[in-house]
Amino acid sequence: MKILVSNDDGYFAPGITLLAEALRQLGEVTVVAPERDRSGASNSLTLDRPLTVRRAPNGYFSVNGTPTDCVHIAVTGLLDFTPDIIVSGVNFGANMGDDTIYSGTVAAAAEGFLLGIPAVAVSLASKTGEHFESAIGIAVQIVERFRRSPFGEPVLLNVNVPDVPAASLRGIEVTRLGRRHKAEPVVKLQTPRGETAYWIGPAGGAADAGPGTDFHAVEQQRVSVTPLRMDLTNNAQLPRAREWLSK
Repeated sequence: MKILVSNDDGYFAPGITLLAEALRQLGEVTVVAPERDRSGASNSLTLDRPLTVRRAPNGYFSVNGTPTDCVHIAVTGLLDFTPDIIVSGVNFGANMGDDTIYSGTVAAAAEGFLLGIPAVAVSLASKTGEHFESAIGIAVQIVERFRRSPFGEPVLLNVNVPDVPAASLRGIEVTRLGRRHKAEPVVKLQTPRGETAYWIGPAGGAADAGPGTDFHAVEQQRVSVTPLRMDLTNNAQLPRAREWLSK
């Protein structure tokens, strides 16, 4: 099995190192990841400049671009083979609900999916990162399941693992994305030169977090697995849009 690993935290992040080493028990692992932290990069593709790929001392490829760039370059030109699966992560922090729109971790997996390759984004739902081994174990289980029993159709899975010891995980639940309240206001500050600058405010708290959502599963110490799609069409609004535009 040929496995491509990427992330948005950078090729030096502990999560990607642990993930790559663990997945080597299942097949041939290649790591292509950003040269620096690109959290929040979403599905951005760099089109205004050429990109550079460097080989790090540990054998990983680093790219001076986004997570999407990394997977796109790897699959369409850098590698002389097509990966059997793409695994993005392990992200430091949850990617649930509305987070998935902004997430570079999810974007790296999504690019693989758009290129016709099964893809999994794995995140440790925590701001402290105490139990990366739990997320690594789940990632290995899922990739092993793909090897043993292919999904049978294109698939993009978003996986969020509670930051608890593996023995404390209470199973795996297939979920839908929840929703957050709107983001907190930006934080305004003054630079030493007297200019006004802004920090993006924190994400809003969970709004739609009931049973069946990713938020609820993680809160109950269950691993959340959400199948995602890239078709953003609001099919329910198609008739209304046609009527509105015809007035």
